[in-house]
Amino acid sequence: MKRGRLRVLLGMAPGVGKTYEMLEEGRRLRDEGHDVVIAIVETHGRVATAAQAEGLEVIPRRAVAHRGVALDEMDLVAVLERHPRIALVDELAHTNVPGSRNDKRWIDVEELLDAGIDVITTVNVQHIESLNDVVEKITGVVQRETVPDAVVRSADQIEVVDLAPQSLRDRLAAGSVYPAERIDAALSNYFRLGNLTALRELALLWLADEVDSALQRYRTEHGIEGSWQARERVVVALTGGPEGETLIRRGARIAARSAGGELLAVHVSSQDGLRTSAPATLAEQRALVESLGGSYHQVVGDDPATALVDFARSVNASQLVIGVSRRGRLAAALTGPGIGATVIRLSGDIDVHIVSHARAGGRFALPRLAGPALSVKRRILGFVAALVGGPVVSLLLLSTGSDDSITTDVLAYQLLVVIVALIGGIWPAVFAAVLSGVTLDFLFIQPLYTVTISNPVHAIALVLYVVIAMLVSIVVDQAARRDRTARRAGAEAEMIATVAGSVLRGESAVPALVSRAREAFGLAGVRLIAADGSVLATDGEPVRDDRRVALPVGDGRATLELHGGDLDASERRLLDVVVAQLAAALERTDLAETAAEVGALAETDQVRSALLSAVSHDLRRPLAAAVASLGGLRAAGDHLSEDDRRELLETADESLATLSILVTDLLDVSRVQAGVLAVSLTPTDAAGVVLMALDELDLGPDDVELALDPDLPMLSADPVLLQRVLVNVLTNAQRYTPDGERVRIATSRLGGTAEIRVIDHGPGIAAERREDMFSPFQRLGDTDNTAGLGLGLALSRGFAEGMGGTLTPEDTPGGGLTMVVALPVAGAAAMASGSSRRTP
Repeated sequence: MKRGRLRVLLGMAPGVGKTYEMLEEGRRLRDEGHDVVIAIVETHGRVATAAQAEGLEVIPRRAVAHRGVALDEMDLVAVLERHPRIALVDELAHTNVPGSRNDKRWIDVEELLDAGIDVITTVNVQHIESLNDVVEKITGVVQRETVPDAVVRSADQIEVVDLAPQSLRDRLAAGSVYPAERIDAALSNYFRLGNLTALRELALLWLADEVDSALQRYRTEHGIEGSWQARERVVVALTGGPEGETLIRRGARIAARSAGGELLAVHVSSQDGLRTSAPATLAEQRALVESLGGSYHQVVGDDPATALVDFARSVNASQLVIGVSRRGRLAAALTGPGIGATVIRLSGDIDVHIVSHARAGGRFALPRLAGPALSVKRRILGFVAALVGGPVVSLLLLSTGSDDSITTDVLAYQLLVVIVALIGGIWPAVFAAVLSGVTLDFLFIQPLYTVTISNPVHAIALVLYVVIAMLVSIVVDQAARRDRTARRAGAEAEMIATVAGSVLRGESAVPALVSRAREAFGLAGVRLIAADGSVLATDGEPVRDDRRVALPVGDGRATLELHGGDLDASERRLLDVVVAQLAAALERTDLAETAAEVGALAETDQVRSALLSAVSHDLRRPLAAAVASLGGLRAAGDHLSEDDRRELLETADESLATLSILVTDLLDVSRVQAGVLAVSLTPTDAAGVVLMALDELDLGPDDVELALDPDLPMLSADPVLLQRVLVNVLTNAQRYTPDGERVRIATSRLGGTAEIRVIDHGPGIAAERREDMFSPFQRLGDTDNTAGLGLGLALSRGFAEGMGGTLTPEDTPGGGLTMVVALPVAGAAAMASGSSRRTP
């Protein structure tokens, strides 16, 4: 019997419309004449979904008794007996009731497929086995029901039912997903905007990987070797050298430029195992690749370039990153173009990036002006050219020359001398001139095979021959010196530009300048010491006191110590530039520190001014009222009636209570800002603290709606401080809640954090002003002086952070402000460190 086809509708979260889409497709197929039945569908009370199921044949469910409770499950036997062409099966990852024919619904689906029945099913990305731990990290929720990846990947067709995260939240807030009593908890926990965005990306990337695997299978089955660059896939070649980290990071940046870019690192080892590489370095680079979200691979091949390109083609790579060769010019000239050129030739339509690195060109150093203009290597090459070129020219002239070709012979040797002069300078040229002159006289001038000059003209010619060679070599030497001077000037300009840039960059300028100075002047070690003896920056080997050169920096502000080389006059001049820039960098650092201190003083002064204003204004009112009431009692004596006496006493009592609260708040905010708030963390019941805060404010069911999670674990908190936080937040929420509305308090858990949410439906606060409300003495435009000093929220945030938590504002769906108090759940670690402490 032909196996049925499986079609999976994949969603990022509940409510995106998978079941609706499945039913809509079932109706379309039925209208086209196909035999379609609903094996099982869960509408979850959604009216629109239930409406889509109308008109489709439904296989009755089977009742299964479990622990005395009758539960409904898909009747697999009935569906097999009915044997429709297409069966609609909702929630592929569902776990069946114990006692069912199969433990999992996906096993039921496998039986339907084996029976030749096509199945359309739904599943959310959080139920895919390989993504379960990732989803838990994102949402903090452990998914108990999972389906193996192989089951979903084996589907003949996988479709993502997509919905923008904010649209899903809007659908949820409108009551289209969950009943009203579950909306706030869902929006504040699993259905957060960040959670939904991450889940959406996870679903799309998982499907992209599946599509990529299917594409690779198709290319393999059809023998297609060319790259189909459906996505950016960057392969980085690692040799085991220290430049690998640079290449990996460059490859990661290239891959990150496009959505879904993939990073792969590969190391080619030889079949005989003789190719050298550093295992420890490769292990570190592998860890770096994996930390950047890439994968590490190792292949074996005798020809690294061919093996590298073959690997890149096998993974359908679009770009290949290799390092520039670490070989010198002479080695490259003797051994050929190298791996880079071969990779470029073989790569075809794969883009190749050759990345420069520190190991390729060596460290930055200024070209030396002292010494010969040409390097020792060039002079040696000049002598080699003279020794090799002389015999070669002689053999060619002897085999092709005649008695009348003396002029040609002389010009040929002259050309050799010029070539040697261009290569090695004056001394190899003089050597070539003398050697070629002797050879010319010995082989081509009568009498032959003797070094005898019978004609004085020949002697003059030989002298002129040598002079010409010397003049040419002098020209070459001067050109080399000018070239070196130009390169020196360019290097100095580059260094000065770098030094200036280091100063402009700010904080890292001083160590950058010290490092650059050591490299530029070829020193073994450099360090910068402050006037008090502390080391501000160091680079290279430790500076030895017996071989150091010390230069003052910034009028004795510091001393620059150099070790490991003698500097000429031009280098001393350039070093003065570095010292001046170091002085500027140190001055900039001092100015930044001074500015920071001034900023802190200004902030303190602002708080002090506000405090004085509060003392002079807000404290005066209750103090004056209390003094007036008590003065009235004293002056009137027994002439007051009982009602007047009671009213004065109540006024004095209320004013003194208000004064006590204000003074307490002032002291608390001072302790918070000074960082000396005493906090005693203990396992705390959130519900109990919420009820105590309500009792303190005398708020009842008419004022507050409670949605407390009965399974919420104990919090790691100071119950006294937590009560103060809730009292302050509730007071604000109650003040701005419209008449007829109730403040809502909800508790929930998100991973290792518990949240207490105080939700109002008032006017809310604009996002750009939310941080202002946590500043001391801020009422955000409230001119009611009876509202206090504006310290409540500042204290509340300080108390929450002192307990290791946070206090953050959020928008309330439908309008208003939600204040979220997040605190860690009490655990072994939290309880171990829960003794009395002070906030840092």
